[in-house]
Amino acid sequence: MSEGAPPLAGRICLVAGASRGLGRGIARALGEAGATVVVTGRSSEAGPRTDQRPETFEDTAREVEAAGGKGYPYRCDHTSEREVDRLVAWALRRFGRLDCVVDAVWGGNEGYDGERYPDGSGFGTPFWRRPVARLGQCFESGVYAQLLLARAVAPAMAQMRSGLIVGLSFDMGGAYLGDAFYDLATAAMNRLSFAMAEELKPFGVTALGLSPGHVLTERVRDAGLGHEATETPLYAGRAVAALAADLEVARHAGRILHVADLAREYGFTDKDGSQPGRYLITTDQGGGDVASG
Repeated sequence: MSEGAPPLAGRICLVAGASRGLGRGIARALGEAGATVVVTGRSSEAGPRTDQRPETFEDTAREVEAAGGKGYPYRCDHTSEREVDRLVAWALRRFGRLDCVVDAVWGGNEGYDGERYPDGSGFGTPFWRRPVARLGQCFESGVYAQLLLARAVAPAMAQMRSGLIVGLSFDMGGAYLGDAFYDLATAAMNRLSFAMAEELKPFGVTALGLSPGHVLTERVRDAGLGHEATETPLYAGRAVAALAADLEVARHAGRILHVADLAREYGFTDKDGSQPGRYLITTDQGGGDVASG
């Protein structure tokens, strides 16, 4: 890298679930750092959009470009093994490698209107009063999607003996997240990051989890809850950019890292120049848009 070049110039990154929310903020921050970023999602200008939301992954690709990087939009349903395999095969043909892959996919809140899911239950409804299918949706759009993407990129990264896989989740810290299904899915995603890290370490590949605070996503804003948010999606994005630029990132393998802690370690700030502290969940909280794409 030439002197004065952006820290991620020449790096190839992929952000899954980047139509909106944390995925969009992460893609933009990687663009700020000069990376080439493949942005994926299901909400497209040319087709259906999840939950009838206006945001699209093409919008995100343009934000990457405006921030100084190179953005490449790609439609992918990350719960489909075939589509994920096609995505990764395309990226490897197009760019030759993937240096950093971020999974911000989370469809566990689809259809939620702020009070009820389509099945009539609400966040925190006792587990014995909820359809078990809701648990399946949380696991499919969280754990399963995360595993499919990591499984697809791992062979190429292992062959290069380098690479970073980041899963968006939440550090529970022993607390209950307020909803049995959400709590189970989050715990499983955290454990998956740990397990993948153990198996990837011998090949020089690092897997870890990233825990943001209460993020001001589009859903949070539109629900009138912006005053409760502690940070913007860009804060987590700058955490990922710092990790991707760290030549010794392997020391973090298998851990669930707080964005706030990384801000102090690496010296980055949120969009407004502040450094919000750790977000601590209480017994009456939970269900935020933790990894919405």
